[in-house]
Amino acid sequence: MIFRFSNRDHLGLVAGIIDEIGLVEIINEQVGSQPGEIVTAGQVVKAILLNGLGFVSRALYLFGQY
Repeated sequence: MIFRFSNRDHLGLVAGIIDEIGLVEIINEQVGSQPGEIVTAGQVVKAILLNGLGFVSRALYLFGQY
């Protein structure tokens, strides 16, 4: 039997837990949406959480698409 290990770090776990508990959907229900909205409030919160935990080394405001 061959075992293969890989480093998944903590961010995959955090993103999975956010998805599993439905945090994005809960926030979107509470905040609502605006016409023409590309990124929902729930997605923004998820991005802020992952960015704050070290998903990338650049601040979110440095991304043109954000």
